Amino acid sequence: MNAFWEERYREEGKIWGDTPSRTARYAIGLFKKNGVHSVLVPGSGYGRNARAFARAGFDVAGIEISATAVSLARQESPHVRYYEGSVLDMPFDTVVYDAVYGFNVLHLFRKNDRAVFLQRCRDQLKKGGLLFFVVFSDKEPSFGTGRMVEENTFESRPGREVHYYSKEDLISGFSGCTILEAGMMEDTEDHGEEGRHTHLLRYICART
Repeated sequence: MNAFWEERYREEGKIWGDTPSRTARYAIGLFKKNGVHSVLVPGSGYGRNARAFARAGFDVAGIEISATAVSLARQESPHVRYYEGSVLDMPFDTVVYDAVYGFNVLHLFRKNDRAVFLQRCRDQLKKGGLLFFVVFSDKEPSFGTGRMVEENTFESRPGREVHYYSKEDLISGFSGCTILEAGMMEDTEDHGEEGRHTHLLRYICART
């Protein structure tokens, strides 16, 4: 996974531009309503979403596996703490956070590692903290593209595997939590050879 993302960021730079995901703006509203002050952003890329949380007044830390992406993020948002490494190797600090925002990173792992990743996130939350995750849905146009490596998980590009979530599948990963919201959201991107296109994403917000 590291080689795929490092090469992609080196070649394409700010792949998704500077505008944060629509889901980040939605999460900011939810977090403020729930008294969140600190946010961990695993899989933070070059910081477009982490920066949005910082600008909204949150204390923010990001974790990213690509050295190139971390370098870009630090240049653009020095007020965010960035750690270089795999989210499976968390924690990188001793801080406990009010919330975790994970955008399009959970679905990049196979089943066992998804469970490990979510547990690592829970371990870095304060009691009653919030988990807000965004993933590819099984309604995505690319669902079923590439070599199937697990149920509903496909190697859509060499070196990148993607798990496509149903609503039930997503909720099942947050057992033991109180589900505050679970829904779908369209998120439009314009990048690379794909041009402008709209993803059909699932999101979930849960309290530990």
